[in-house]
Amino acid sequence: MAIRIVVADDADLLILGAQAVLEQDHRYAVVGSARCMDDLLKVAQTQQPDVILLSEWIYSVDVLSAVESIQQQHPQAKIIILGALADGLLIHDLFAAGVRAYLYKSDDLCDLLSTAVDTVMLNRPYLSPTASAEYLIAMQSSRRQHPLDAEARTVLNKLAQGDHIQQIALHLGVGVRRVYWVREKLRHRFNAKTNEHLIQRAAAEGFIYPLE
Repeated sequence: MAIRIVVADDADLLILGAQAVLEQDHRYAVVGSARCMDDLLKVAQTQQPDVILLSEWIYSVDVLSAVESIQQQHPQAKIIILGALADGLLIHDLFAAGVRAYLYKSDDLCDLLSTAVDTVMLNRPYLSPTASAEYLIAMQSSRRQHPLDAEARTVLNKLAQGDHIQQIALHLGVGVRRVYWVREKLRHRFNAKTNEHLIQRAAAEGFIYPLE
């Protein structure tokens, strides 16, 4: 039986390209595609894929939140991220959230995509060459101790929306000191000295997105 794959990205080009590469091999069947998170969850519910190939850029949600939603609703699906960012810290956080493979877009995906699918189907992790190198470098950094958990991502987006520390604390139901601590953790994670610098760096990695 063919391995059932769903491809998700907000651009048709990646979806069509991935489908063209995968369907050269009769062992794979692309059974659906999606351009936003809601559509992806619906397609996954209908098609019950073995593998979800997910771009790190998907409309209105950061990639870690997307992975967490998939894990909650479709834990059987093995998630492969196709990313434009060679960020070892992000890769570390993604694997901690349940991702099985990360492919850097500038690597030779024509050869690597099928290898990644085969590897995750054996319940083994896979990194493309550039992603692997960046991951190893990141694991030597002290910043790996500051993962982007749900609390950190909420604080990050509230800061980007212009909320003050007191407002964020009220929203989260925590003390002001806790929010200051999370903010400092975020600055260290993104190597930023100011809130403005933090927001710029986080936006570049897709962790700040427009409100609906």
